[in-house]
Amino acid sequence: MSVIATGVRWLAIAILSLVAIGFALPGHVHVERQIAISAPPDHVFALVGDLQQWNAWSPWANIDPDADMQVSGSGLGQTMVWSSQHPEVGSGSQVIIELVESRYLRTHLEFDGQGQADATISLEPTVDGTQVTWALDSDMRQDAPVWMAPVSPYLGLMVKTSVGRSYETGLQNLKVAIEQQ
Repeated sequence: MSVIATGVRWLAIAILSLVAIGFALPGHVHVERQIAISAPPDHVFALVGDLQQWNAWSPWANIDPDADMQVSGSGLGQTMVWSSQHPEVGSGSQVIIELVESRYLRTHLEFDGQGQADATISLEPTVDGTQVTWALDSDMRQDAPVWMAPVSPYLGLMVKTSVGRSYETGLQNLKVAIEQQ
Protein backbone atom coordinates (compact mmCIF):
# COMPACT_ATOMS: atom_id res chain seq x y z
CA MET A 1 0.00 0.00 0.00
CA SER A 2 1.37 3.44 -0.89
CA VAL A 3 2.17 6.14 1.64
CA ILE A 4 -0.60 8.33 0.18
CA ALA A 5 -3.22 5.57 0.49
CA THR A 6 -2.15 4.93 4.10
CA GLY A 7 -2.38 8.66 4.84
CA VAL A 8 -5.85 8.88 3.29
CA ARG A 9 -6.98 5.86 5.27
CA TRP A 10 -5.78 7.39 8.58
CA LEU A 11 -7.37 10.73 7.69
CA ALA A 12 -10.68 8.97 6.99
CA ILE A 13 -10.44 7.10 10.30
CA ALA A 14 -9.71 10.36 12.14
CA ILE A 15 -12.67 12.15 10.53
CA LEU A 16 -15.04 9.25 11.22
CA SER A 17 -13.81 9.14 14.82
CA LEU A 18 -14.49 12.86 15.29
CA VAL A 19 -17.99 12.43 13.83
CA ALA A 20 -18.69 9.45 16.11
CA ILE A 21 -17.43 11.36 19.15
CA GLY A 22 -19.61 14.33 18.10
CA PHE A 23 -22.69 12.11 18.19
CA ALA A 24 -21.67 10.79 21.62
CA LEU A 25 -20.99 14.22 23.18
CA PRO A 26 -23.88 15.95 24.97
CA GLY A 27 -25.68 18.58 22.93
CA HIS A 28 -26.73 20.58 26.00
CA VAL A 29 -24.62 23.58 26.99
CA HIS A 30 -24.77 25.14 30.45
CA VAL A 31 -22.78 28.26 31.25
CA GLU A 32 -22.87 29.83 34.72
CA ARG A 33 -20.97 32.67 36.35
CA GLN A 34 -21.37 34.38 39.73
CA ILE A 35 -20.35 37.59 41.44
CA ALA A 36 -20.90 39.19 44.84
CA ILE A 37 -22.25 42.75 44.75
CA SER A 38 -22.27 45.06 47.76
CA ALA A 39 -25.90 46.15 47.39
CA PRO A 40 -29.27 44.71 48.34
CA PRO A 41 -31.12 42.55 45.76
CA ASP A 42 -33.69 45.26 44.95
CA HIS A 43 -30.90 47.62 43.81
CA VAL A 44 -29.40 44.90 41.61
CA PHE A 45 -32.81 43.93 40.26
CA ALA A 46 -33.45 47.51 39.16
CA LEU A 47 -30.78 47.01 36.48
CA VAL A 48 -31.24 43.34 35.58
CA GLY A 49 -35.05 43.13 35.77
CA ASP A 50 -35.64 45.85 33.16
CA LEU A 51 -34.22 45.26 29.68
CA GLN A 52 -34.17 49.05 29.15
CA GLN A 53 -31.36 49.18 31.74
CA TRP A 54 -29.15 46.48 30.21
CA ASN A 55 -26.98 48.88 28.22
CA ALA A 56 -25.63 50.16 31.56
CA TRP A 57 -23.85 46.85 32.13
CA SER A 58 -24.29 44.48 29.17
CA PRO A 59 -20.98 43.20 27.79
CA TRP A 60 -22.40 43.36 24.26
CA ALA A 61 -23.34 47.05 24.53
CA ASN A 62 -19.63 47.85 24.83
CA ILE A 63 -18.70 45.63 21.88
CA ASP A 64 -21.04 47.49 19.51
CA PRO A 65 -22.44 50.70 21.01
CA ASP A 66 -24.06 51.44 17.62
CA ALA A 67 -26.15 48.25 17.56
CA ASP A 68 -29.84 48.87 16.89
CA MET A 69 -31.77 47.85 19.99
CA GLN A 70 -35.51 48.12 20.57
CA VAL A 71 -37.17 47.33 23.91
CA SER A 72 -40.93 47.05 24.24
CA GLY A 73 -43.20 46.42 27.18
CA SER A 74 -42.22 46.06 30.81
CA GLY A 75 -42.04 43.30 33.38
CA LEU A 76 -43.14 39.84 32.30
CA GLY A 77 -43.20 39.74 28.49
CA GLN A 78 -40.81 42.66 28.04
CA THR A 79 -38.94 42.13 24.78
CA MET A 80 -35.60 43.28 23.41
CA VAL A 81 -34.77 43.00 19.71
CA TRP A 82 -31.26 43.82 18.57
CA SER A 83 -29.35 43.99 15.31
CA SER A 84 -25.62 44.46 14.80
CA GLN A 85 -23.15 43.91 12.03
CA HIS A 86 -20.54 42.93 14.64
CA PRO A 87 -20.19 39.10 14.67
CA GLU A 88 -19.92 38.94 18.49
CA VAL A 89 -23.26 40.75 18.87
CA GLY A 90 -25.25 39.60 15.83
CA SER A 91 -29.03 39.88 15.73
CA GLY A 92 -31.81 38.34 17.74
CA SER A 93 -34.43 38.80 20.41
CA GLN A 94 -34.90 38.24 24.11
CA VAL A 95 -38.16 38.08 26.06
CA ILE A 96 -38.70 37.90 29.81
CA ILE A 97 -40.62 34.66 30.42
CA GLU A 98 -40.39 34.44 34.20
CA LEU A 99 -39.94 37.15 36.80
CA VAL A 100 -39.82 37.13 40.59
CA GLU A 101 -39.27 40.69 41.87
CA SER A 102 -35.80 41.19 43.37
CA ARG A 103 -35.02 37.44 43.12
CA TYR A 104 -35.12 35.90 39.66
CA LEU A 105 -35.34 36.65 35.95
CA ARG A 106 -35.61 34.14 33.11
CA THR A 107 -35.44 35.10 29.45
CA HIS A 108 -35.80 33.21 26.21
CA LEU A 109 -33.31 34.18 23.52
CA GLU A 110 -33.55 33.65 19.77
CA PHE A 111 -30.32 34.23 17.85
CA ASP A 112 -31.07 34.87 14.18
CA GLY A 113 -29.84 31.82 12.29
CA GLN A 114 -27.90 30.50 15.29
CA GLY A 115 -30.42 28.81 17.57
CA GLN A 116 -32.02 29.64 20.87
CA ALA A 117 -31.32 29.53 24.58
CA ASP A 118 -32.77 30.35 27.98
CA ALA A 119 -30.90 32.59 30.39
CA THR A 120 -31.48 33.19 34.09
CA ILE A 121 -30.28 35.76 36.56
CA SER A 122 -30.73 34.75 40.20
CA LEU A 123 -30.23 37.11 43.13
CA GLU A 124 -29.49 35.66 46.55
CA PRO A 125 -29.29 38.02 49.54
CA THR A 126 -26.06 37.74 51.56
CA VAL A 127 -24.74 39.42 54.68
CA ASP A 128 -22.72 41.83 52.52
CA GLY A 129 -25.21 42.36 49.68
CA THR A 130 -26.24 40.06 46.84
CA GLN A 131 -24.84 36.96 45.17
CA VAL A 132 -25.71 37.24 41.46
CA THR A 133 -25.75 34.10 39.30
CA TRP A 134 -26.12 34.45 35.53
CA ALA A 135 -26.67 31.22 33.59
CA LEU A 136 -27.43 30.12 30.04
CA ASP A 137 -28.81 26.80 28.83
CA SER A 138 -29.05 25.72 25.22
CA ASP A 139 -29.53 22.51 23.27
CA MET A 140 -27.03 22.87 20.46
CA ARG A 141 -28.73 20.15 18.41
CA GLN A 142 -32.22 21.71 18.59
CA ASP A 143 -33.34 22.92 15.17
CA ALA A 144 -29.93 22.03 13.69
CA PRO A 145 -29.88 20.24 10.33
CA VAL A 146 -29.06 16.52 10.57
CA TRP A 147 -25.62 17.01 9.04
CA MET A 148 -24.79 19.45 11.90
CA ALA A 149 -25.69 16.98 14.68
CA PRO A 150 -22.12 15.68 15.16
CA VAL A 151 -20.63 19.20 14.83
CA SER A 152 -23.01 20.99 17.24
CA PRO A 153 -21.42 19.72 20.47
CA TYR A 154 -18.03 20.99 19.30
CA LEU A 155 -19.64 24.39 18.61
CA GLY A 156 -21.13 24.17 22.11
CA LEU A 157 -17.63 24.09 23.56
CA MET A 158 -16.84 27.36 21.77
CA VAL A 159 -20.15 28.87 22.92
CA LYS A 160 -19.39 27.87 26.50
CA THR A 161 -16.04 29.66 26.39
CA SER A 162 -17.30 32.76 24.59
CA VAL A 163 -20.47 33.22 26.66
CA GLY A 164 -18.56 32.50 29.86
CA ARG A 165 -16.13 35.34 29.13
CA SER A 166 -18.99 37.66 28.19
CA TYR A 167 -20.90 36.81 31.38
CA GLU A 168 -17.80 37.50 33.50
CA THR A 169 -17.41 40.90 31.83
CA GLY A 170 -21.13 41.68 32.19
CA LEU A 171 -21.21 40.74 35.86
CA GLN A 172 -18.16 42.88 36.54
CA ASN A 173 -19.82 45.78 34.66
CA LEU A 174 -22.98 45.24 36.74
CA LYS A 175 -20.98 45.28 39.98
CA VAL A 176 -19.25 48.54 39.02
CA ALA A 177 -22.51 50.19 37.85
CA ILE A 178 -24.33 49.31 41.08
CA GLU A 179 -21.54 49.92 43.57
CA GLN A 180 -20.73 53.33 42.06
CA GLN A 181 -24.34 54.55 42.45
